[in-house]
Amino acid sequence: MDKIAQDVGDIQSRLLDHRPIINAEIRYFVREFEEKRGHRESRLLENLNKMVTETNEQMLPTSLEAISQQLSDITKRLEAANHMAERVQQRELEAQQSTQLQVNMEHLKEDWAEFLKEQQRLKEEVEEEHAKAVGQLSTQYNEMKKELTKSPSI
Repeated sequence: MDKIAQDVGDIQSRLLDHRPIINAEIRYFVREFEEKRGHRESRLLENLNKMVTETNEQMLPTSLEAISQQLSDITKRLEAANHMAERVQQRELEAQQSTQLQVNMEHLKEDWAEFLKEQQRLKEEVEEEHAKAVGQLSTQYNEMKKELTKSPSI
């Protein structure tokens, strides 16, 4: 009878107790998962490092070059406006020295009023271009930020 009970116990443990097999499968799965995930993580980190390096080497100089060009254009326009102001002042001086002082003074006043209008228009133009440039740069940087955030999550 003991022998039968022992045999039944052995048969029952072999049929119903799967812990050793399950533990071995779990260890195998965890080992495979960690190896594969470890390689994937290193590839993701390498790709992220490559993207950051490319951004620093390519996009940043391009952005700085665009900013520099826009500032150069604005400087040229301001120099032109200063040159116009100097010409008006020179005309005013010449008119005061001429014999037709009154006629020239009226003419210069009109020129000055036109000059102020032109300066105001140029100022508005420069401010508008500046606002556009700031908007474009903000958009560009936001796009770059979106591109960086769209990178595969780790």
